[in-house]
Amino acid sequence: MQRELAAELGTQETCTLEFKRVVKDLNVIRKAVCAMANDLTCKGSGDIVIGVREDGTVEPALDTSDKALLNLANLRDDGKILDRPSFTVERARFNGEPVIHIHVEASPAPPVRLDGVAWVRPGPTTRRATADDERVLAERRRCKSLPFDSHPWPGSTTADLDLRLFRNTYLPNAVSEEVLEENHRPEEQQLASLRLLDPDSGQATVLGLLLIGLDPSASLPGAYTQFVRYEGDHMDSVVVDDQELRANVVGTAQQLNALLRGHIHTRLMEVGGFREETRPDYPLAALREAIMNAIMHRNYESSNAPIRILWFADRVEISNPGGPYGAVRQDNYDRMNDYRNPSLAGALKNLGYVNRFGRGISRIREALARNGNPPPEFEVEDSHWAVVLRRG
Repeated sequence: MQRELAAELGTQETCTLEFKRVVKDLNVIRKAVCAMANDLTCKGSGDIVIGVREDGTVEPALDTSDKALLNLANLRDDGKILDRPSFTVERARFNGEPVIHIHVEASPAPPVRLDGVAWVRPGPTTRRATADDERVLAERRRCKSLPFDSHPWPGSTTADLDLRLFRNTYLPNAVSEEVLEENHRPEEQQLASLRLLDPDSGQATVLGLLLIGLDPSASLPGAYTQFVRYEGDHMDSVVVDDQELRANVVGTAQQLNALLRGHIHTRLMEVGGFREETRPDYPLAALREAIMNAIMHRNYESSNAPIRILWFADRVEISNPGGPYGAVRQDNYDRMNDYRNPSLAGALKNLGYVNRFGRGISRIREALARNGNPPPEFEVEDSHWAVVLRRG
């Protein structure tokens, strides 16, 4: 039986209840979700009802099909709202008429941003967050249980961060140009707002060290990537190349791009009609996706093992410490997604290393299929995760 929302939630908009007549612009819904997730008034959650006018009357003939619900549910994973919000979408009734109900849980790590802008709902209207709003949200975040990647690292300071990289690369991608133009806050506040610095202690967070740290593995021993290229198809084969990449995420991505391109071989393939085309033995997109997923999902808290890329004559094996997390299990890893490092996941999205949440495995499969490689093979255990890409 569908819920009757008018009696449950009321018929007037409040700081936790917003009405939308129809869905014309998904960005309007994103702003509302972002505001409810930020929960400026500290109510714990908020509700958006689609199909109701501002005066509380119902819009007739609303589309409540499965497709309409799915389009709204997909807003959670499209990577525009960071950190990723938690909400549900369902059919309901409002004064007996069909509507769509979006219930948004308050984020444990505000401020939540839409394309770099934080939105709040202090009353019956949604607006952009002010500097004072963001300060309140940041203080509230520190009072809650934080994921490991948001914790301050003992003994660290801003001297452990590459502030030039922050100014020139991360900040322009994480915060909208409009906000940057208005932003006159000290750099320490900017770092704290983006979870790279703890404002109380002045210590760099785990995210800050991973993302823009000068030497992340000095503080987090497992925060590096090991690359080994073998001449044969087993680990007793002659080692052709052996490297340890100990840079921050941005530097590691740049080094990996050059390293992988240098090891990929291309060959001529007959494609029919007397035509030939060059094709790599591994598509760079699949390698990049698998490695960035390893960086995003690995366990940085209780393992000092690195991410490993083992390149054999017939396959590439990519493994990382950290098994299934949260809602992900060994039997649903290719259908369910959850985030051990939610702030790092958001940062990777800001930098363009992740295009959309929950698509990593499907993107690997699609890239391999397009290139003519066999499907990827996954090994999911309690303490580690590995993927094997076979040569095409």
